[in-house]
Amino acid sequence: MRTHRRHELRPTLDQLDDRCLLSGLTPAQLTHAYGLDAITFPTSSGTVTGNGSGETIALVEAYHDSSLSSDLATFDQKYNLPNPSLTVINQAGEVTNNGWALEESLDVEWAHAIAPGANILVVEARSQSRQDLLTAVNTARYTPGVVAVSMSWGFSEIRNESSYNTYFQTPAGHTGITFVAASGDSGAGGGVEWPSSSPDVLAVGGTTLSVDSLGDYQYEVAWGGSGGGYSRFAAEPSYQRSIQGTGYRSTPDVAFDADPSTGVQVYETPPGTSQGYWQVVGGTSLGTPAWSAIIAIVDQGRALDGKGSLDGPSQALPTLYAVSSTDFHTIAPRARDATGANTSTGRGTPNGPALVDDLVASNITTPLTTGRELSRQSHATRAKGRVKKAVAFPHQVSLFSTRMGVSRADSTANSRLDHSR
Repeated sequence: MRTHRRHELRPTLDQLDDRCLLSGLTPAQLTHAYGLDAITFPTSSGTVTGNGSGETIALVEAYHDSSLSSDLATFDQKYNLPNPSLTVINQAGEVTNNGWALEESLDVEWAHAIAPGANILVVEARSQSRQDLLTAVNTARYTPGVVAVSMSWGFSEIRNESSYNTYFQTPAGHTGITFVAASGDSGAGGGVEWPSSSPDVLAVGGTTLSVDSLGDYQYEVAWGGSGGGYSRFAAEPSYQRSIQGTGYRSTPDVAFDADPSTGVQVYETPPGTSQGYWQVVGGTSLGTPAWSAIIAIVDQGRALDGKGSLDGPSQALPTLYAVSSTDFHTIAPRARDATGANTSTGRGTPNGPALVDDLVASNITTPLTTGRELSRQSHATRAKGRVKKAVAFPHQVSLFSTRMGVSRADSTANSRLDHSR
């Protein structure tokens, strides 16, 4: 299969040391913008803060990051965050990777920033191959207490991708799990990425977020790099039938700030060095751990209400499509096709308290069903030519975090990394 490469001028941005004043958003600004700092739950003795306490977020990464714990401690100290319960399952030994180390720091620091009371489990896959990452997903989903599994990576779609869907389902006897994946950073032309295309997975797209100096929400627009579209192989899930009728799954389902120009501050020490750096980072990789943290906060509230944690395909996803539009900041897509699905930002970004309250209160349990898959020719006919054909890439993994600047495709022997510096 022919590789499609992007050729563009790429600015060189110096890494910032910890004495520099950064332009990226802080945890206080971002949680305030989305109302995630104003969530409380009633108890018999008063109220408690909605911060994910008692729940566990699992983050699936690749390769080992020996500086992860110390980098998180530096991040927490700067932003006055409590030290979390951090557990790392290392399946990679001593093998490291610079791009994945940044990804891991972003995921852990911002899952913790959004849900500072939640436990954090990091599973470091042996490599970035599809099977090794899925082995890590399996480890995460069988770990007791896990309620959300974050996957800030993706592969180009393959015809038999549905055979992997069991990896994104709650194991029998386990508390409900919501699996969350990034929709991609290559825009509409990049094609739909898997596992975000799985009907069992919550797909997260990206926006450009504007806040004032106090962190008050101003407005959002769809980020040009936000991936999404219609799957070539995954059938339309039942929870999407009210918004589109192509017969194929559309992505993303929801969105979060992603534009590197409105990105967040991350502290990371590159492997093999002793000097850490503050960087401004964006991408749909930010929204993936953030939405996983939101799910943890929801499940904290459900536990206090005597309910079980949400199962992704039968509870979380159907509820997200059923709740009022006022639970979201609705963002106009870059372009809307005739079927009505927003393939830029899905239902939108979180309107914190309203969304969390409705997810906590939900009693929806709808077994996932998908329609008979259409042939590619039939799909094109029903969509009347309005659905763009996906760009074909080799079956390589992509990371969806970008440093402030223009995205860059860095090819290695078996990976396609989207970073800029």
